[in-house]
Amino acid sequence: MAAEEYTVVMDPRLLGEEFPKISPNNKSIMGQCLTEKIWKDLKDHKTKTGEWTLRKAINTGFVNEDSLVGCHAGDLESYTDFAALFDPVIEKYHGGYGPDRKHVTDMDAGKLRGDFAEKSNIKSTRIRVARNLFGFPLNTAGTKESRLAIEDLMKRVFETLTGDLAGTYYSLASLTKEQRQQLVDDHFLFKPGDRFQVASGYHAFWPAGRGIFHNKDKTFLLWLNEGDHIRIISMQQGGDVKAVFERLCRGVKAIEDGIKKITGNSQAFLCTEHLGMITCCPSNLGTGLRGSVHIVLPHLFKTMGLKKLDELARSLGCQVRGTHGEHTEIVDTCDISNFHRIGRPEYELVQNMIDTVNKLNELEAKK
Repeated sequence: MAAEEYTVVMDPRLLGEEFPKISPNNKSIMGQCLTEKIWKDLKDHKTKTGEWTLRKAINTGFVNEDSLVGCHAGDLESYTDFAALFDPVIEKYHGGYGPDRKHVTDMDAGKLRGDFAEKSNIKSTRIRVARNLFGFPLNTAGTKESRLAIEDLMKRVFETLTGDLAGTYYSLASLTKEQRQQLVDDHFLFKPGDRFQVASGYHAFWPAGRGIFHNKDKTFLLWLNEGDHIRIISMQQGGDVKAVFERLCRGVKAIEDGIKKITGNSQAFLCTEHLGMITCCPSNLGTGLRGSVHIVLPHLFKTMGLKKLDELARSLGCQVRGTHGEHTEIVDTCDISNFHRIGRPEYELVQNMIDTVNKLNELEAKK
């Protein structure tokens, strides 16, 4: 689709000087945290790197009143310059993670304490992390040139990968018909159009700078400029979660080392001591990690349904999505993943997902 189809359209309420009226139908966290004082103090401010504004940050929550978070950052400074808004949003979303907290990170697969007790009903396991490159604005505030520069850098990084991580990069702007169909068949191809992201500029200049890398075995992938700069993914059929996490840890380290070597910078990714890895959406801050399985739980599907199953999983620190992801129903499998992102190390989040799956399998066995 043409790039202009994803041009950001600002909500009319944000175009004036007066405090924008928040609809009673707006349930976003942003809508709960935005005040007249925040608007008055920050409505005319622009960040240095991405020239991001408060209006741009909150547009998605006004355009999409069913948004959960309702705001996006445009660069690293967004989280400090607009801290009066982002701090309470982060604290509400991440269960009390306040501005005085420090994030912790530990991608050591050897620290996993346990494994899935039952694997026969696990169809696949996938763990991903979101990362944004140091020295660039986030894609919400990015240009065509910044996206292409990120792509050029990552092409060089992919050439440094060796062993089971080595593979091939496919640029969405130059895919052959056969390559496109293969990526569709492999369920690797991503596409634009998510309305929550469109309202913040994620998909501008599509498909410039977008692409997919995967290794020979199709168990290690990177999505380039889909949302955040890169999404690093480890996945395989079945329930060998330790192998999946171990590959992800090695892959993230190899990507990080490659970026540092090529750029000469001591820092590869945007991060801070407080927020961990910086992402466009506050929901992904910290680890940027989502570890998940596709699993069959026929008894629980029948007796509880998606809503109650998700409520149970959330009480355990995880969430349940439908067969085809967020906002879909259960057809034959469901997706179980960690809900938390920040304040806990990566291996703990993966272990939390493992423990939750084991608990649900215990309940399934009691039918």
